[in-house]
Amino acid sequence: MIESSYWDRTDTFAEKMKLLEAAWKRKDFRLARALAHSLRNTAIQAQSEEQISGNPFAGAIRRETVDSLPASWRGWAQGWKHFQVVVLDETVGQQRPPEPVELTLSVPAGDAASLGREVRVARVAGGHLREVPCQVYGEVRRGQERFCQVLILATGAAHQRQTYLILYGNPDAELPQYPTDLETRGEGFALDIENDFFRASLSRQMGQLERLTIKREHGLELFAGGEGHGEPPGIDWAHDYVTSGKMQKMRITLWESCPDYEVVRGPLCTMVRRWGFPYSPVHPVFSPARINVDVEYRFYAGLPWFHKIGTMTAVKDVEIEALRDDEWVFSGQSFTDIIWMGPDGKLRTGAIDPKLEDNVWAIGFCNEASKDSFVALFLEHRAEGLPWLKHSAAPMMFYRWHGHVWSRYPLPGKDVPAGAVLHQKNAYAAIPYSAKEGPKLLEDLRHRLVNPYSVSAGELNRAVAANDQPGRLARPGEAGDSPIPKKLLWEALLNCKDEQLYVTDINVVDLGLVYDIRVRGDVVHVVMTMPHRGRPRLGYFTYGSGGNTTPVRQELMKVPGVRRVVVEQTWEPGWNSNRLTPSGRKKLGLDT
Repeated sequence: MIESSYWDRTDTFAEKMKLLEAAWKRKDFRLARALAHSLRNTAIQAQSEEQISGNPFAGAIRRETVDSLPASWRGWAQGWKHFQVVVLDETVGQQRPPEPVELTLSVPAGDAASLGREVRVARVAGGHLREVPCQVYGEVRRGQERFCQVLILATGAAHQRQTYLILYGNPDAELPQYPTDLETRGEGFALDIENDFFRASLSRQMGQLERLTIKREHGLELFAGGEGHGEPPGIDWAHDYVTSGKMQKMRITLWESCPDYEVVRGPLCTMVRRWGFPYSPVHPVFSPARINVDVEYRFYAGLPWFHKIGTMTAVKDVEIEALRDDEWVFSGQSFTDIIWMGPDGKLRTGAIDPKLEDNVWAIGFCNEASKDSFVALFLEHRAEGLPWLKHSAAPMMFYRWHGHVWSRYPLPGKDVPAGAVLHQKNAYAAIPYSAKEGPKLLEDLRHRLVNPYSVSAGELNRAVAANDQPGRLARPGEAGDSPIPKKLLWEALLNCKDEQLYVTDINVVDLGLVYDIRVRGDVVHVVMTMPHRGRPRLGYFTYGSGGNTTPVRQELMKVPGVRRVVVEQTWEPGWNSNRLTPSGRKKLGLDT
């Protein structure tokens, strides 16, 4: 049979399940393991093709052209063709320091080639447009629409309405490079993440937050010493549960590596999401698929706090003795006092009122002398399919002389039905804390975070006078002014084929392997990726190897005016089929 369609060239989930069942019945366990791994890859591809994160402004958003803007604004935005208007409303009467705001952008597929390169955000203020740094991630194509997530850090006054333009549609745009204090080092989930306020180190084994250094004065380092429970200890110990009969505790900290994870690195936020079933102390002797844990850290530029977002989902009826969805342990005696918050939103110092021990919405520790503190602000804690939750904390200043600890055990009963989901969203703050100023700082921070900006589609007020604009949005080479036309460079790259796909005749542009082209004088800088880490050698495309007869450098050097070509390899963001052009999808059989 000649493979002519997509499903001729691969196998469906259902087909692989049949093969897996047959291998299991034959006790061919090596084949069963190979098929299980192949099923995972099928799920990854299906997620790339089908999942949409977030909801765009359905039917309400107006897509307008830059040509419709007043002349001064139009000149400032030269190079971009389209924009949408988004408004942010401050609804609780608080002054807002920088705060993350995330929205889902949807644009017609024909209006942009790469949202990661092309999207820019501008705030309308006082008759001017001012560019606001943004981070674009999660770009997918679904039918005739492109979707992505856009993150900004918004600052505003109490009860203020802010108007933003989301601009896109510029084939000459380059990947934006914004100044930032957020630095992320490492590979995969084994990262060190640092900003002006703290440095976080994630476990090289399983990605859990291992250490946190508060960057003020003496640089207090929060850590958990010892040998853990046989795994590397860290300060964040959730999530886990104790099986029925108190047989064993199933922990995500026992993962020898993350079963699955996704990482987004950017100038405004680094996100590390991990998920899977917790492991037994004697894994894989016991490997129950009962409660799936999904945990995400979000570290931001310029903010003294970070998010942790998590779910625990029962995929079958399960009986448990205990379940923990937040626990932090700190070796030594770095702090002198417990600080906590009840349902009234007021922060207190000292032991928790026994009447409120199951209704705590912030917990942490402070040091009255050094002014150091570390506090969890519980922003969201709810469940689906369960009658009620305990919002506990159970702090202890001395945990077997190990140091300080708090733990949240939210479930009062033992039976958890299939489909039950426990949700949480927390913010962890490391701020200078004093009895006079600390409580209000943390109370206001939590109040803002549980009452974020209201984000909605908007319209541009055409009655507002458009003042003359200094400068322009475009960097050199982004407004049709590249010293070597980028159109010629992209056309040259159409000749660079992946000759490992022998009869497909597909090039690196249609494959979506080219992330960026920058021209500086007579030097062309290209940013590229490889399809997966099993092919890590970009030189195959750059210089030619293994039968590749049309390498990138050679083809670009043919373009008039090019003296030098520099090709940079990146793995961020990772490649997937959403980067294929319509021609590329057709050639690979994904769209027929």
